[in-house]
Amino acid sequence: MLGEPIAAREPTLTQNQPPAGEFDIEEARRVLGDVFAPWVQDLHLSIEGIDFNPPPDAATDWQPGAILRMPFSERLCRNGGIVCGQALMAFADTAMVIANLAANRGYRPMTTVDQTTHFMRAVTASDVLADARVVRMGRTMSFGRVTLSSASDNKPVAMVSSAFAMLS
Repeated sequence: MLGEPIAAREPTLTQNQPPAGEFDIEEARRVLGDVFAPWVQDLHLSIEGIDFNPPPDAATDWQPGAILRMPFSERLCRNGGIVCGQALMAFADTAMVIANLAANRGYRPMTTVDQTTHFMRAVTASDVLADARVVRMGRTMSFGRVTLSSASDNKPVAMVSSAFAMLS
């Protein structure tokens, strides 16, 4: 269930330790809580879903990925109550890492090589949703796209393309 804390007795996932067993939403939540920097955790992101297996009726261009939510907070706003671009870019980068993990079906160290963000409209007083998809996964590189949308009206606020280097 969304928002449930991960039990304290579960083993901690570190950057040098791959997860045991099947990668699922609980494992993705563990990574979100254990691997990312404290200031990223301060964004209070939640994982709404992950996709690593195409559904039976999937289109030929289906892509693995993840859906994340960034709750609205005045602390993320600049003057005028607009969610700042820096928070949106950090959110998109984090969502793409989780999408890469879903495509890999587990933890794999990586680093952002490139991220291009096209802001389409301002978002105010609303949670933001990230639909992150892996467009191409190679042995050493991954390429993806993220659509950021306002949760209040489901309209896009930014489009992000990114590249990641796989470190092992």
